[in-house]
Amino acid sequence: MKLLKPALITISVTFVVGIVILLGTYFYIKSDLPSVDVLKDVRLQTPMRIFTQDGKLISQYGVKRRIPLTLEQIPEQLKQAVIATEDSRFYDHPGIDPIGMMRAFINLVVTGEKGQGGSTLTMQMARDFFLTREKKYIRKIREIILAWHMEQLLSKQEILELYLNKVELGHRAFGFGAAAQVYYGKSLDELTLAQIATIAGLPQAPSALNPISSPARSLARRRIVLMRMLDEEYIDQAQFQQAVNAPVTAKKYGAEIDLDAPYLADIIYSEMIELYGKDEAETGGYQIYATVSSDMQAAAQQAVRRNLHDYDERHGYHGPIEQLWSTASADDNNVQTHTVAETQLDTSAPWSEEQMLTYLQDVQTFESMHPAIVVKVNEKDIIIFNQQGKYSIIDWDGLDWARPYINDSKQGPDPKTASDILQEGALILTRQREDDQHWQLAQYPQASGAFVALDPKNGAVQAVVGGYSFYQSQFNRATQAKRQVGSNIKPFIYSAALENGYTLASIINDAPITQWQSGSGNAWRPENSPAEYDGPIRMRVALSKSKNVVSVRLLRAVGLDNVAEYLTRFGFNKDDIPLDETLSLGSGSHTPLEVATAMAVIANGGFLIQPHFIQRIENEMGDILWEANPKYACDPCVAPDQTAQIETDPEDIEALLAAEFGLTHQEEEPVNDILSAPRVISAENAFLVAEMMRSAVQINGSWDNRGTGWRTALLMNRRSDVAGKTGTTNDVRDTWFSGFTPDLVATAWVGFDDNNRRLGRTTRNQNLVNKNPQKFNYIGNALVGSESGAHAAQPAWIRFMQYALADKPEHMLPMPTDLLTIRIDKGTGKLTNRTDKTSMFEYFTQGTEPQTFVADAQIIEAADQSEQSQKQIEDIF
Repeated sequence: MKLLKPALITISVTFVVGIVILLGTYFYIKSDLPSVDVLKDVRLQTPMRIFTQDGKLISQYGVKRRIPLTLEQIPEQLKQAVIATEDSRFYDHPGIDPIGMMRAFINLVVTGEKGQGGSTLTMQMARDFFLTREKKYIRKIREIILAWHMEQLLSKQEILELYLNKVELGHRAFGFGAAAQVYYGKSLDELTLAQIATIAGLPQAPSALNPISSPARSLARRRIVLMRMLDEEYIDQAQFQQAVNAPVTAKKYGAEIDLDAPYLADIIYSEMIELYGKDEAETGGYQIYATVSSDMQAAAQQAVRRNLHDYDERHGYHGPIEQLWSTASADDNNVQTHTVAETQLDTSAPWSEEQMLTYLQDVQTFESMHPAIVVKVNEKDIIIFNQQGKYSIIDWDGLDWARPYINDSKQGPDPKTASDILQEGALILTRQREDDQHWQLAQYPQASGAFVALDPKNGAVQAVVGGYSFYQSQFNRATQAKRQVGSNIKPFIYSAALENGYTLASIINDAPITQWQSGSGNAWRPENSPAEYDGPIRMRVALSKSKNVVSVRLLRAVGLDNVAEYLTRFGFNKDDIPLDETLSLGSGSHTPLEVATAMAVIANGGFLIQPHFIQRIENEMGDILWEANPKYACDPCVAPDQTAQIETDPEDIEALLAAEFGLTHQEEEPVNDILSAPRVISAENAFLVAEMMRSAVQINGSWDNRGTGWRTALLMNRRSDVAGKTGTTNDVRDTWFSGFTPDLVATAWVGFDDNNRRLGRTTRNQNLVNKNPQKFNYIGNALVGSESGAHAAQPAWIRFMQYALADKPEHMLPMPTDLLTIRIDKGTGKLTNRTDKTSMFEYFTQGTEPQTFVADAQIIEAADQSEQSQKQIEDIF
């Protein structure tokens, strides 16, 4: 007893001295304490999240993962678990818990060691926001003062919400919303009590106690949390026992990506870095919504990948990745029986299932490709073993494409049996066919592709694909690859010709050209592809058939410098426009995005829009920080909801008629705050070029009247509002297809990244194609001969547009008022009174229509020439 009294006096004095020191320290650092505004606006370093227009997450950037939640969104059991474990007197103390501090102090006196006890939730918040974890007395004093100060400025609910969103919980997860996703791939409200207790036990030591790195310690910690909840009567004994006995279900999950669109995400990420800087962009909690919808983006990605597989398979099989064993060395005694498709099959292999499974786990693939090992080769199918430890069959339809690859222009013979293609022990790649039920032998395409679609009315990008796989190559060919555009340049050349007095009925001579070049000492001889010449031909027909020599003649007629300058109206960079006559054949190099933007001018009636990828930017609470305000293809532009309504004047006949027929009566000068894109060509010019491009994708009777893009009409129900243009460079290094409706424009490109490599040709037996037309359709493996824009690029465009326009009615821009239609003779472009197949209606800008009538002799001569041409085509096919 004699020692107790001095000890109590010493402790009391020490405590009083401590309080005095705290007060002195408080007044000393008072001016440095954070204000309530700082505390309430503490940035949570939330990662940047990028969504599609319809709210599908496509990517997340930032070292720290956080999913901010309001207190109302956090399950009550989690709040109880955290409070019971970390600070059971949270609602009773002023930020400092004297009982807990005394307990910690006694522990220090008795053991001589500093422990973790005594810190309230508020003190933990003060340390995590403003201090460090170093164990120094001055830091502890500042922590206490900051905690008390925070309690004066914030409510308990605000402090608890900040804590639950801020605390570090391991594996780069900050806050319990992120922890639920990282460890369980779920939102907080989907967790069980056992899972809640697991993550509630993490704040004490996130690295040492997390269920992935230390499952045993995590189990022990979970039990402690559950016991504390039981002690505080938050749960009953039955709940305790069930949660304690629950198995460990945690594993590391990535961000909950709804749609993997890395090329799109990378474009937006780069724009955000440019706007905000890397640190701010990755930690500011920005939520960016793209202009792209998830379904359109998915359709574009699928179209590009399928198209590249089709191209690659046309050119042959490069063989298995590796031959793991040969059939000759198989151990005949090592025979296992497996069930495949409900049939008992005997498969012999020198590797056991365990060996194969172990090996396959280390084979890295991307996109829709899956590694597998061939375990048995039958006559017309093979049996494979995959990464999931399962057996599957690849039937003949999934194998028969695999002719041996010799080079890009030559393939080996068609296989007759499966053993012509593979042997047992081969490591191969597989992918699922479009029905998602059957497997197919596969390989990574060596050719590259790109695709971009946008809204021609305002430039909002609708889909973008920069290659087969971002994980194979991060180079975005849609926005970064400047490649020769080939005949995709011709619509703009023809637009320049219309601007300079030509019409759709103008006759140009489709005949060979030889131009001596004194500088090189050689003759330049541009040729049509194929090298066929029709003689005098109307401009409409020339563009639909992509006549090279006609394009050269039009360039000469308008003037090289004039055409080069004219092309800049469509957004092409003047530095990328070659100043020689090869310009007319597409020797200039531009990106697919630039080509699509230029095509949009024709699609929208003559306005140059600016492509953009971001629709809006929000903060982590969903407040809009920025929203796109693009310029529209209209003049003047009036928002639908800005049409002002006015009272009807009884004597206003126009207003009365409008009311009678349910029409909206507008003020003469409606409100106009939508920005108008600059008009760069006339509405008449855009309409006429679009008309010629519609001819390029239509089927008008005989084969000789089919444009280069005729497959579009065949596969898209002959929609009349679709226009398009193929593009092929003269050495087949680049292939293009661009096309549009008034509401959607898209460009597809296919080529090799090595622009010295040609796309080549396919030598498939045409007889095989003819025998199986359903399998070898116009956009599959049937293509025979040299690759081209129509063969290599157009199929991707068609597949995308088939999806994009599936439920959209046809829509044509109205004919400009300065245009008129006149019946002309097809052969000469002159006026005619005939109404038979030798005539047609054609569009003309007023004042440019023909003034003379065709003579009967000219009609007969033209008909004879057409009949001869038709017979030649029929002989070919």
